[in-house]
Order: sequence, then C-alpha cells, then structure tokens
Amino acid sequence: MVEPLPDATRKYFDICTEKLGMVPNVLRAYAFDIGKLNAFTSMYNDLMLADSGLSKLEREMIAVAVSSLNRCWYCQVAHGAAVRQLSGDPVLGEALVMNWRVAPLTAKQRAMLDFAEKLTLSSSRIEEADRQALRDAGFSERDIWDIASVTGFFNMTNRVASATGMEPNPDYHGAHR
Repeated sequence: MVEPLPDATRKYFDICTEKLGMVPNVLRAYAFDIGKLNAFTSMYNDLMLADSGLSKLEREMIAVAVSSLNRCWYCQVAHGAAVRQLSGDPVLGEALVMNWRVAPLTAKQRAMLDFAEKLTLSSSRIEEADRQALRDAGFSERDIWDIASVTGFFNMTNRVASATGMEPNPDYHGAHR
C-alpha cells in the first residue's frame, strides 16, 4: 500500500471503515497503485451501486455465483456476506456459495444465473437464444448489459484475487448470520 495515502484515498478508506467497520482487503491490495485502485473502485461502484434494473441483491447474487464457479475464496466470502446482509437470509448466501442451483430463487433469478454461469464457463457459446431467455424472464436490454458486465467484472476480479493470494477480511465470515 502506498504510504502516505493521498487525501482522497484516505477519505474513501475512512468511509469504508465507518460503513463497513473495516477497509476491505481488496482495496488495500489495490492501494499499491492509486490509479489502479481508482479504476477498480470506479468500475465496482458503477456496476454494483449505480442505478440499474437489477437490484443490489441480484448483482451480489451474480458476484457470488460467478465467484463460486471460479472458486475465488475472497469473493465467495465477501460477497456471500453481502448476499446475507441484503437478503436477510443466511441460507441464501451459503447456498449461492456452495451451489447456486440449490438456492431458493425465482425463475427470473435462475435465468440470470444460468446466463452468468454460461458466460463464465463458455462465453463463446453465448447466442441469441441465451439473451432471449433473459428477455423472456423479464429482463430489458439494459439489464442484459448489466448482467454481462457484472459477470465479466467478477470473472476478472476473481482471477486477480486468486493470482495475488488475496485473503478475505476475517470480519466477513461471521457477518449477517
């Protein structure tokens, strides 16, 4: 981590501590290069927190399902906690981490995670019928873009987290159970 942190980064970390009770280790890891940290947080905030036809819970569900398929320790733990928090259901968070197909999901959520799984495991096999299945489930063209973008982002971050040995903050393990 760059020390001392630039004022804007220090303020961002202070907000994390205030809202989350910690600075997520992914942010600490990226803080070796403030430009990379800013790019990461900008993309994350846009995809996961900005206005979307997808709820925050649905975006976190994608993060967990993709991270589970990729066996990304960091993201399964961190985003599993977010699913537990947003849903109020610790079973949902655990089911998504272990095998999203056993989770109690709506038909629309299943369509979303089917698409995310196929995009993760065999992106070259995505075809119009896959997008049509999302439309038939009630997703708009913008929603399909957001599903694809969140899926792509977590495929990238899973690989970076795994490659760098990123460890989840211990606080995530017991959170929202």
